[in-house]
Amino acid sequence: MSYDLNDAQPQMAPIGELIPDGTFAKVRLTVRPGGVDGATPMDAKLLKASQSSDAKMLDCEFTILEGPHARRKFWQSFTVAGGKVDEKGQSIGWKISKSTFRAMVDSALGLDPRDESPDAKAKRVLPGLKHLDGIVFAARIMVEPASNPQYRDQNRIANVVLPDEPQHAPIMRGETVPPEPVNAPPRKATSAPAPGWQAPTPAWGAQPQA
Repeated sequence: MSYDLNDAQPQMAPIGELIPDGTFAKVRLTVRPGGVDGATPMDAKLLKASQSSDAKMLDCEFTILEGPHARRKFWQSFTVAGGKVDEKGQSIGWKISKSTFRAMVDSALGLDPRDESPDAKAKRVLPGLKHLDGIVFAARIMVEPASNPQYRDQNRIANVVLPDEPQHAPIMRGETVPPEPVNAPPRKATSAPAPGWQAPTPAWGAQPQA
């Protein structure tokens, strides 16, 4: 018996190494259930409780699907309820997350963000946040400096790349797009009922996996 290593994939980047600031990539979102019930039946046990407030969050893992950083992962949580509120008593964090989720759907389905037709609006209605699980979209990734020098800097989504932006089409084709840095180079840490496009599963669920 022998082991042919010729078809092995390239080794992963060192653990803890950040994805370069401003990287454009096609990413897949995977929800990491946190045991807290959401507002809809399909979101039972889906959310995660904040350790510092009454906020409930969607804990997400993002995997880069293609290009020089393929298979790299980063993590980000989005507030969906609770936390600080505005003058109308609405969750500020949820308003921000809602805008991001809409952009993800537009990017994944190729919807013009200015399209307010009945069909486009119907595609932006989610019966539950669980339907975001597996969505594939174009994103620009940033390096977020840690607020405490004892912790590491982290990768985050700087913005979702929309279909009306020039980078969207090549990203979704799997092409390499030159980065557009958001911040200065990272410092070293000192320590360590369903819409039609979702029947019977989300449209992005059928996309090729990396």
